[in-house]
Amino acid sequence: MSVKLRMRRMGRKKIPVFSIVATDSRNARDGRYIEDLGRYYPLEQPATVQVDEERVLYWLENGAQPSDTVRSLISKRGLMLHHHLKKKGKSPEEIAEAVDAHIQRLEEKGEDVKMTAEMRRAQALEEERQRAAELEEERRKAEEERRKAEEEAKAKAEAEAKAKAEAEAAEEAAAEEADDESAEAVADAEAADTDADEAPEAGDEASGDEASDGDAADKSDDEKKDA
Repeated sequence: MSVKLRMRRMGRKKIPVFSIVATDSRNARDGRYIEDLGRYYPLEQPATVQVDEERVLYWLENGAQPSDTVRSLISKRGLMLHHHLKKKGKSPEEIAEAVDAHIQRLEEKGEDVKMTAEMRRAQALEEERQRAAELEEERRKAEEERRKAEEEAKAKAEAEAKAKAEAEAAEEAAAEEADDESAEAVADAEAADTDADEAPEAGDEASGDEASDGDAADKSDDEKKDA
């Protein structure tokens, strides 16, 4: 089925009002339609268009083709530009900015582009979405900064703990080494004292030598007498 966005006449004689509808392109202009999308009041000063912008964009995105009149009306509201930019993958912020600039250019040319209730609601929703996105980005950044600060604090604490443990280990090793050196010094001193106690005195050695010499002399005299 091919869908077309077109005008459908309604209202009383000499007070024309048109509805903007999505309809099967095969149906008659004022025949059956699929969805009522809004109203066009050509006699108001200036002429007013009230449309459900979200539904118009929905049908455009699903291949609906607007009639020349409908295209002209929704183009002034920036809906055709919105549809074109969305197809190109632009962000909501970029689209809103481009549509605002488009409407401003029309107003500068003297065209009175009324903002309908639907347009105000759509703009409010877009501003709300933008604000929500900004708040979410701020929350994400704050969470990232908090997590980064926690990681840095944890790394700092671990480094300090490691340095403290290394310092304590070095002090313990130095103390053990000092104890070992002290023990060796005590052992050397005790060994020296023991050697000193066991060594004979010089006088005693001399007396023993003299006694040996006397015995040897007496023995020699005895041998001479026997001869």
